[in-house]
Parts: sequence; C-alpha cells; structure tokens
Amino acid sequence: MNVYVIDGQSGRMGQLFIERAKSAGLNCSLCAVGTNAIATAAMLKAGADRGATGENPVLVACRTADIIVGPISILSADSLMGEITPAMAVAIGQSSAKKLLLPVNQCSNIVVGVGNMSLSQLMDEAVAALKELL
Repeated sequence: MNVYVIDGQSGRMGQLFIERAKSAGLNCSLCAVGTNAIATAAMLKAGADRGATGENPVLVACRTADIIVGPISILSADSLMGEITPAMAVAIGQSSAKKLLLPVNQCSNIVVGVGNMSLSQLMDEAVAALKELL
C-alpha cells in the first residue's frame, strides 16, 4: 500500500505520524510529501521511505496514493499560511485514495464533534486508523 503523508510548515505533524507508523511496524510504503523543504526533511528524518517537495509532487502523489494522511487543512486552498495551493487542495480532494485527516483546529478550520486531543493522542488514533485501513 502506498501511504502518502502530506504536511507543511515545520512538518512536525507528519514527522510524528511517520515515527509512530514506523514503530507500529505497519506493512506499507510511507512517502513524505512536504509543501516545503523543511517539512519534507523532518518527515524523512522520521523514517519516511522516500520524499518530495512542492506542488507537483502533491499532484502526482494523489494519482497513485492508496491512503493520504495529513492535517484536515490540506483540503483547503491557501491553508497552512498559503502553502496549500488551490491545485493541491483540488487534487487531494478528488483523489480516489482514502484520506486519513487529522482534525487540527487551526488555519480557520474548526472541526466540531471531535474531542480536543493532544498531538500525541491524535497520532495514536491516526496510526490505529491506518492499521485498520491496511
């Protein structure tokens, strides 16, 4: 299974997810796609199998991904302080991949109906959800 982790800014969320997924020993390929070089580097340092940076890698990843993981804001154009372009948001939204979206209440997105979890708790739940999908 091709799992693409899309993150921006510092890449901390993607980094934590990849570390936890690797620790869980899941049978999948984890590819880091950062919206900037810092995010990509953080996810590669966490153990991603491969990585790429920028808009075009996001567009290409959306064509072949089985599962896309990232903050819910990757579906919103101009989110992550402008790092998510309209083309990225459309490609992610239209991808046939399952989307494992992390409900982070930032970037003008407020997700109701979910508990206010710490980042650590959120990663545990996300890895458990990935395990079920695999």
